[in-house]
Amino acid sequence: MCGIVGYVGRQQALEVVVGGLRRLEYRGYDSAGVAVIADGTLSVRKKAGKLVNLQTLLGEDPLPGSTTGIGHTRWATHGGPTDSNAHPHVSEDGSIAVIHNGIIENFAELRQELTAAGVQLSSETDTEVVAHLLARELPAADHDLTGAMLSVCSGLEGAFTLVAIDARHPDVVVAARRNSPLVVGIGDGENFVASDVAAFVDYTRQALELGQDQVVTITATSVSVVNFDGTPALVTPFEVDWDASAAEKGGFDLFMLKEIAEQPRAVADSLRGRVDADNRIQLDEMHLSEQDLRSIGKVVVVACGTAFHAGMVAKYAIEHWTRIPVEVELASEFRYRDPIVGADCLVIAISQSGETMDTLMALRYAAAQGARTLAICNTVGSTIPRESDAVLYTYAGPEIAVASTKAFLTQIIASYLVGLYLAQVRGQMTAPEIHAVMDDLNDMPHAVDLALDTVDGVRAIARQFADATSVLFIGRHVGFPVALEGALKLKELAYMHAEGFAAGELKHGPIALIEEGVPVVVVVPSPRNRAVLHDKIISAIQEVRARGAVILAIAEEGDDKITSFADHVIRVPIVPALMQPLVSTVPLQVFACEMATAKGHDVDQPRNLAKSVTVE
Repeated sequence: MCGIVGYVGRQQALEVVVGGLRRLEYRGYDSAGVAVIADGTLSVRKKAGKLVNLQTLLGEDPLPGSTTGIGHTRWATHGGPTDSNAHPHVSEDGSIAVIHNGIIENFAELRQELTAAGVQLSSETDTEVVAHLLARELPAADHDLTGAMLSVCSGLEGAFTLVAIDARHPDVVVAARRNSPLVVGIGDGENFVASDVAAFVDYTRQALELGQDQVVTITATSVSVVNFDGTPALVTPFEVDWDASAAEKGGFDLFMLKEIAEQPRAVADSLRGRVDADNRIQLDEMHLSEQDLRSIGKVVVVACGTAFHAGMVAKYAIEHWTRIPVEVELASEFRYRDPIVGADCLVIAISQSGETMDTLMALRYAAAQGARTLAICNTVGSTIPRESDAVLYTYAGPEIAVASTKAFLTQIIASYLVGLYLAQVRGQMTAPEIHAVMDDLNDMPHAVDLALDTVDGVRAIARQFADATSVLFIGRHVGFPVALEGALKLKELAYMHAEGFAAGELKHGPIALIEEGVPVVVVVPSPRNRAVLHDKIISAIQEVRARGAVILAIAEEGDDKITSFADHVIRVPIVPALMQPLVSTVPLQVFACEMATAKGHDVDQPRNLAKSVTVE
């Protein structure tokens, strides 16, 4: 949540910063603001609403030219999305500007302290207190902004990334990180800080990943990183493996449509290089011994939202291949229920951004209990992979649309690779058995590409349902989490009631929701290798049709039996049972996207949502 950009260099800072904010607007679009330093004076412009509102303001009231600047797109936490609550926030003397991602948990006490000292606060945010605290600490730090930041951070509680500039030091940007994303871009005569590499990939692919509780100071020619205690910090350089064009729409009307279309390539990239010279599966970073993995008696998947549904799919495969019991937990609930985890437990954390706060805190809780930890993540250098014992990157490339698409498919792929790796290490599958599954997985990019052939048909059907007030989704086996994911996409994008159910649960309550004309989307199991479940889901279809439901079936090619029971049928390729989510999800993504478009909603930036949830 919240997009952050800071720049010092040789170019016009405003152009660099606003361009970075444009790439980061998916992280927050309740308001936006910028600050620059020119001729020893700090100048700020900020505006509620999307970035275009700020750009209009800048056209009407331009900022002076400057080579130092910061910018912010906000997802509101403390205080509503208003002009006064927009970042940057400025100290009383007008010399210091601060932008912030996260939540400062002790801000109320700090605010009260500042108010008692006579400071006039002009917003409802937790961020503004930092600007005033920096101004207070600066004289004691010999007017060194880095020193003042270190002093202020020592008194803050919560999760935060802070970026500050001081009019008295016009060529310096200082940033601090605790439990919130921050990355440094290393350029030629220019340097950057941002919450995501997308902000500066136009200018450089060389980056540094900051660790926990660190402060970075950048000038045009230098980068210095220290720990919160002031000691020099170790930082890890990395190279961004995609270019700026990957974060553009590429001829599509929507980022979501582009990212749906990118799924065959994303799946292929997730699978690439997973088998070594000895024909054994390998992960990206493995700091667990084979003996550690042989001792695992339970696997727990922790995740949120779409990633949670990927974990639910993974449970079926991992248990099938390894015979290890798998629990799938909502990360936001995990550590609050006193879960039973220890040294014999492998906790798998799934997160597209690697910064999802609920998942990160669940991971830390598990590690503190002695559990082994493994991260499945799309973002190299993010916090969750860095704090895990093992990592599998999904390599899906940038995902800009808030509603996740290619991340879901690649998280399933990665989870399956983890399951096969465990089966390999523990000797529970033979090499030919593992290779047979890998052959199936390697066929999936083509299968997903074939599933994209459904796009036009799904869009036409979706428009017929555009006036529906509720849509229900049902499935069996791995189709059940697919149904949940389809419902989530519709909630996120079309702002309508949508629920996913295990089809066998209909008679235990949900069938009461069925009334004349209600659309029911059915993820149909294969009649070949899931014949029993196929028959049972047809029975469920008959039950809801008898009560007036309109049926949209997602069924594999050649399933002729389903035709007489459904009002609409979308065909997907024939694949092995465990691979079905990779193809059946695609039409549900398109369905939600088109429903939202038909209702006139902003598909890429749905209301009240941000891409990366970096607060609890």
